[in-house]
Amino acid sequence: MSSEGTALRSPVDDPPASASSARAVAAGLFRACRPRQWLKNALVFAAPAAAGVLTTGAGMRGSLVAFAAFCLTASGTYLFNDSADVDADRRHPRKRSRPIASGVVSVRLARVTGGVLIPAGLLVAWAGGWELAAVVAAYVALTSSYTFWLKRQPVVDLVAVAGCHVIRAYAGAVAVAVPVTSWFLVVISLGSLLLVAGKREAELRAQGGNGTRATLVTYTVAYLGHVRVMASGAMIVTYCLWALQEHEGLARAPYAVSIVPFVLVVLRHALLVDRGVGEEPEELALRDRPLQVFIGLLLLPLAVGVYLT
Repeated sequence: MSSEGTALRSPVDDPPASASSARAVAAGLFRACRPRQWLKNALVFAAPAAAGVLTTGAGMRGSLVAFAAFCLTASGTYLFNDSADVDADRRHPRKRSRPIASGVVSVRLARVTGGVLIPAGLLVAWAGGWELAAVVAAYVALTSSYTFWLKRQPVVDLVAVAGCHVIRAYAGAVAVAVPVTSWFLVVISLGSLLLVAGKREAELRAQGGNGTRATLVTYTVAYLGHVRVMASGAMIVTYCLWALQEHEGLARAPYAVSIVPFVLVVLRHALLVDRGVGEEPEELALRDRPLQVFIGLLLLPLAVGVYLT
């Protein structure tokens, strides 16, 4: 029976090996672009939302252009970064399964694709205006410097990665031509430093000081914990001053209420990092239900304050 069944099968029942291989490479290349990390690019919506223009047609269009530009350029820089780190990633317990490190995607293909995505992202940004294109180009310059040099410089690497987040947030303001306040920049900068320090601390805890990232040899859990405490404390104080001093009368109420969930978000993040699960901050936002609830409770009064008062 089995031989008869085999004889009746047509060659079209099984796809050619080359087709299966091509699909595997395409799927691996898509994963190597790190689509989950596109969540970071949502920072471009922060300034338009805070300015109350995100619900307008022009505001939404400008924000989406900025988001698309950063998704393309960020994926391109990820491909170059993973190509440069391929040997180190193969020694990492989790990163060795990445498409480039595992050999699913060749280093050459990754670099060629990255060389296409980055100019494509700059062209998309140019469609939103030369100012946005300049900001995206600055992001590419910073991430390229990080890939080839800054990642091996202790302390500077923390600031460089945090700076990439700040550039995203600033690009959102440029895309819709709204002014950026000092309060906004300080909170975003401190929040970005907090996330990066938490990421490094989680990596250090997970790898026991024997990680493949060069700067982990220099850092200690105590030092990174100190950076987190400093950044979170300064960020909470700055946010409270903004919420209570920059608004008057009834308009102050929703911003004052937002302080509570803001602090809860910071405290929840601290707990998760101490548990050693903050290595991928974007994963926390996608998977941790309490953190999602706290973020929702934070956005609600802010939306009321911006759009209803």
